[in-house]
Amino acid sequence: LLTVGLHEFSHAFVGIITCARIISIEIDPDEGGLTKMRGGNPYLTLPAGYLGSSLIGAIMIFCGFNVLASKVASIFLGVCLLIVLFFARNWLTRGIGLLFMGLIVFLWWLDASALPSLHSVMSCLYCVWDILDDLVLRKVNTSDASKFAELSNTSGQCWGIIWLIISVIFLVCAVLAGLAAFKVGVGRDERGIEIRYKDTGIRAEDVLSF
Repeated sequence: LLTVGLHEFSHAFVGIITCARIISIEIDPDEGGLTKMRGGNPYLTLPAGYLGSSLIGAIMIFCGFNVLASKVASIFLGVCLLIVLFFARNWLTRGIGLLFMGLIVFLWWLDASALPSLHSVMSCLYCVWDILDDLVLRKVNTSDASKFAELSNTSGQCWGIIWLIISVIFLVCAVLAGLAAFKVGVGRDERGIEIRYKDTGIRAEDVLSF
């Protein structure tokens, strides 16, 4: 349900950027959601749900490789939830927002990377599966892809496949970027025992001397 909330947040965020008036954001218990808005650019707001939530998940995966980056990601996630709360029009949406904001505060000191890492994997996998299930394997007439297909006079499943490929690219790039940016180095202590450390810009000899 958190991922559904970020799906709807992505619709609303792009809607605000394209000068739309956001009326409400709603989440239902069946893992569905609805963002009501007036105006905006539908060519940008419709794909923003699936692609936006997959991009957020990919960013969280990247940040999960480093504690400091995970804390920044937690702040970003909290801001997203605050925006969802602002436009929430039912108690389930408000409850989900408050629950996960409480988790962010609780895990901030306990383990800063826990919530971003958990959400990142959940969000990316859910988005990939949701696109595959709703837009490729079966046609959902009320899906974002179906509405986008009506605008562009194309097939909804075609757009589903395109969005699926983009989401997978986001996921792969996030993992590769995380491995490249936060490399794990190998060194030896004064007794010759091999140790591993995160490459955060600190020299290996500084870590060993510490």
